[in-house]
Amino acid sequence: MNQEDLIIKSSTLGFVGTNCYFVAKKSAAVPVHGIVIDPAYDGKKIYEDLKAEGCVVDLVLLTHAHFDHIGGACELCELSGAPLYCHALEKRLCEDTEANLSADYGLPCQVQPDRFLEDGELIRQDGLEIQVLSTPGHTEGSCCYYLPKEQVLFSGDTLFAQSVGRTDLPTGSTEKLMQSIREKLLVLPEETRVYPGHMDTTTIGYEKRVNPFF
Repeated sequence: MNQEDLIIKSSTLGFVGTNCYFVAKKSAAVPVHGIVIDPAYDGKKIYEDLKAEGCVVDLVLLTHAHFDHIGGACELCELSGAPLYCHALEKRLCEDTEANLSADYGLPCQVQPDRFLEDGELIRQDGLEIQVLSTPGHTEGSCCYYLPKEQVLFSGDTLFAQSVGRTDLPTGSTEKLMQSIREKLLVLPEETRVYPGHMDTTTIGYEKRVNPFF
């Protein structure tokens, strides 16, 4: 399998411009079953837009629990019936509206994941195999989701095109962020396509060559 074997739909949501992704294996079957990563805002709109395109949400994944990545999670999960997964070390931010910054914007938001994930865990869903990569730094419980067969990475706010995630927010650490990127992400195949939490897609190889933080 390769990247062309996937359906990846991207929507940029909210005033922070967060990328929300729907990921599914290409199939002639209708409807198309898949997963949503980081439902940033307005879960009802995410659900209705995907439904109109013949897509069914079977699982919701969070790369981390900042307000701009979880704002639509509760509504989307309620409408779709999909469970919500998040890294185990992100439990505090799931529950604490001060730590996840939602209270700062007058939009207090909490989420209650159905399951907490661990580093290296393999998620099998709708014909997809997704590896959980623990990448602390932006937050303590930040993680990335890697599809090894297709060489696709959903990097959340850990790695961006020619940039990296900020570390000055609750549970953040510059040292841990750079270690995570070096040890977990830059070792992936250079052809790996990176879908970040904000801004444009990139590849691991391109970032190794031009990212000023490395």
